[in-house]
Amino acid sequence: MTEALKPKPRVKICGLRDAAVVRAMDGLPVDEIGFLFAKSKRQVTPQQAGELIAEVRRLRKPDGTAPRTVGVFVDPTLERVREVLAAAPLDVVQLHGSEDPGLCAAIKREFGVDVWKVLSVGGDAGSEREEAALARLEAFRGTVDAVLIDTAGGGTGKTFAWELIPGYIEAAERIGVPLYAAGGLHPGNVGELLERYAPSGVDVSSGVETDGAKDMEKIRKFVERVKRA
Repeated sequence: MTEALKPKPRVKICGLRDAAVVRAMDGLPVDEIGFLFAKSKRQVTPQQAGELIAEVRRLRKPDGTAPRTVGVFVDPTLERVREVLAAAPLDVVQLHGSEDPGLCAAIKREFGVDVWKVLSVGGDAGSEREEAALARLEAFRGTVDAVLIDTAGGGTGKTFAWELIPGYIEAAERIGVPLYAAGGLHPGNVGELLERYAPSGVDVSSGVETDGAKDMEKIRKFVERVKRA
């Protein structure tokens, strides 16, 4: 693929809670906006998320479309997903726990949403743990629409060993899905990650915050750096 035709990396901003911040993102090339339904200082209720999703639907990226909305869950039951979706019509359910392929398939089948699976990354390249994680991706073939790798623990604001990314990209390509990277990203380091490893997309939360609140200047800088890659 030539450089001109190579798709730009996708960018997901996660952990939104403030409608004013969502509205300020109008016009930015943000591909996905995420809301947390797991225990977190950024957690929102389904009702709060529903109101924020209505704001997202009014946004327009430079191509004229609205960003997609992503809900982050940790080991939810189908009933919990149903409860959230009744109030918050998400485009994507992101699973950040120990969910198996069966639950991923059930969510896709019952609710008609895309499903992303998060894998925690840690240790060193070539370790048995990482080999097992890579092999585990094959089990999710046909049940997920994207894979996201994050520092073990999630939401830590810390990076993992980036040299592990190529193996995950290859494993994701084998099952036909894009690979997003998260964990400790911010405007100052996301360009290096993209230039060296070129995942399909990146996901950021604390890296675009100041004193625990989303910072529009940091969001703009992050998005600009991603889309320049």
